[in-house]
Amino acid sequence: MLHVRSIWNGAISFGLVSIPIKLVNATESHSISFRQIHLEDGGRIRYRKVCELEEREVTGAEIGKGYEDADGTIIPITDEDLAHLPLPTAKTIEIVAFVPADRIDPLQMEAAYYLAAGGVPAAKPYTLLREALKRSNKVAIAKFALRGRERLGMLRVVEDAIAMHGLLWPDEVRAPQGVAPDTDVTVNDKELDLADALMDTLGEIDLDDLHDEYREALEEVVAAKAAGEAPPEAPEAARGGKVLDLMAALEKSVRDAKESRGEEEAEVTRLPARKPARATPKQTAGKKSTSTAKKTAAAKKTTAAAKKTTAAAKKSTAKSTAKSTAQSTRGTKKTAAKKTTARKRTA
Repeated sequence: MLHVRSIWNGAISFGLVSIPIKLVNATESHSISFRQIHLEDGGRIRYRKVCELEEREVTGAEIGKGYEDADGTIIPITDEDLAHLPLPTAKTIEIVAFVPADRIDPLQMEAAYYLAAGGVPAAKPYTLLREALKRSNKVAIAKFALRGRERLGMLRVVEDAIAMHGLLWPDEVRAPQGVAPDTDVTVNDKELDLADALMDTLGEIDLDDLHDEYREALEEVVAAKAAGEAPPEAPEAARGGKVLDLMAALEKSVRDAKESRGEEEAEVTRLPARKPARATPKQTAGKKSTSTAKKTAAAKKTTAAAKKTTAAAKKSTAKSTAKSTAQSTRGTKKTAAKKTTARKRTA
């Protein structure tokens, strides 16, 4: 902690008790940063600060702060102006309340800091505040000014130190409107039971065991490129797809989680498969379907045979009728001819 540079010096106001402190960053970034380069020759791309009135590059010593008014007028603001802000929190972390930790919405949390005691005189009141926070199981809500604006903070105990989390003001947190699904979805008890089983199987984990695999892979690529070697190939990505059966996906997730931990297969009751509303061609390719098809084909053949028989019978009847009619007609004509002959002879 002695090697960490403080970013703010002031005091904690705890009622009438004042505790000199130094504010230091509690976190650090290990991410790999890149530089912009000219692709043609690898030269660095830099941004230069240029005064738009004089059209020349200026140094850091020549750069100050200014507030742009609505009409575009720039109002210079100096560090001395900021140092004399009419606020009690300009150089003081003012504790305004003590509340249970669960009253703080994690969405409000920003950067984290450690509050270091500012010298020997601060040791006693610092320890008093720390032990009071421990015994109360509460956190302190405070207001402080940092980097040009007043902020909200939450003080809590971390081991033997007091940490402070910067908080967003409540009106800076957006409501989650329009984020949740807008369709009506029903989750049944069996699905919840499987989800609970999956949560129990995954269990807890020591956060110290987690590490940034992306950064490690990126370091391998950088090392390979620096050595003039080909970068390592990326493993084949798992193919994602639409989950058609939520229950099957949950059951498989439980089994996979058990196997990854070297445990026995999770005891999950397999739910009966739902009957499909309409059979597909593949689903009808069974013994029953074959038998039905045979019966249907036989019925069709019988019907066709019956039709042929009926047609043949109709043809036979038609021929018989036609023959009878023809014979009757010939008989009638012969009888008429005989009568005519007889009359002629009588005459």
